[in-house]
Amino acid sequence: MKVELKIDNNYKTPLCVIYTDQITEEIKSYITKLSCTTQNTVTGKSGDDVSIINQNDIINIYASNGEVFAVTDRGEFTVTQRLYELENSLDYNKFVRISKSEIINLEKVSRFNLKISGTVYVLFKNGKSTYVSRRYVSKIKERLGV
Repeated sequence: MKVELKIDNNYKTPLCVIYTDQITEEIKSYITKLSCTTQNTVTGKSGDDVSIINQNDIINIYASNGEVFAVTDRGEFTVTQRLYELENSLDYNKFVRISKSEIINLEKVSRFNLKISGTVYVLFKNGKSTYVSRRYVSKIKERLGV
C-alpha cells in the first residue's frame, strides 16, 4: 500500500481518502483503524467510588449478567459503556476482543498458548488467565502475526 501525506492549511480536521479497485479485508481493517477515535480513560465505579481508569492500566474488560467490568491491578470496576463501545474507542493496537464477552489488553499478556485442540490459552502478567473463544482464534492469530 502506498501512503501519501499532504499538508494543507485549509483542512483543520484531517481527511483520509483511500483509492482502491476493490474492498478487501485489509482495506476494511484500515477503515476501522482510521475511523475509530481512541479514548485514553474509562470511568469506572467500585462501590460508591467513581474512578478514572487510564486505558494502560486495564488488564481486561468483560461482560457478565448485563454489566461490563474493567479489571485493573487496583481491582474490578463497573463500567457504564457497552463492550462494543469500548472496543471501538480503546486503542486498536493494544486491545483485542477474544470472545463475545471479553476484551483484553495485549500489553498485559504474559503469553499465549496455542493448544493442539485449537483453543488459545491467555496468561496475564498478574497470573490470571482466560481462553480465546474459537470464533476469535483466527483474529488473535492475525493480530499476533502467527
